[in-house]
Amino acid sequence: MCSFATMIFNKHTARKTAEVLLQVNAIKLSPSAPFTWASGWKSPIYCDNRIVLSFPPIRNYIRETMAKQIEKQYGKPDVIAGVATGAIGIGMLVAEYLGVPFIYVRPEPKGHGRKNQIEGFIQKGQNVVVVEDLISTGKSSLNAVKALREEQLNVKGMIAIFSYGFSVAHDNFKKENVTLHTLSNYDSLLEQAVETNYISQSEVQTLTDWNANPSEWNVI
Repeated sequence: MCSFATMIFNKHTARKTAEVLLQVNAIKLSPSAPFTWASGWKSPIYCDNRIVLSFPPIRNYIRETMAKQIEKQYGKPDVIAGVATGAIGIGMLVAEYLGVPFIYVRPEPKGHGRKNQIEGFIQKGQNVVVVEDLISTGKSSLNAVKALREEQLNVKGMIAIFSYGFSVAHDNFKKENVTLHTLSNYDSLLEQAVETNYISQSEVQTLTDWNANPSEWNVI
């Protein structure tokens, strides 16, 4: 079992990833006109990293960066597992780049047929790295890890494109003893957004306040 850690790979990668996500509107920042998440939370940020799949140069950057960092941090795994549905596309691309099999994990077992939660061929004892597109609270991501562990697969760790950096996610990953690396995070995003005039310096405080307590935040 791996020891817990959560971190970005390096500052350059974090800023570059933030740059490309903002460039194609995979991440949108709107402090004055917040979005409403499915959870009901009001949020000045909205993230849909599946959009990168529509831009070949950017999806290739994400694919290659993820693949190289997986090998550096975890060694070449036997299998790449994508978390459905957001990480299926990028997970497949990473697996192809590494030349290893791909599987994906549903939120819960199907209610019909073979009732699979894990789709694809697996064998007990295989080393798996989990690919995610986005980390918020971490619950859905860790649900996938639980399903893999129940099938006696060795989860080496997880890699995600972006994390909001919520303290609850840190606690959840620590509790489940799962190592998490991300290409970019919230702090790097704000730094990049200010530098490129995507947001003003005055809007940074609004975005920082939200990140500190997202469930209770309300736009002023």
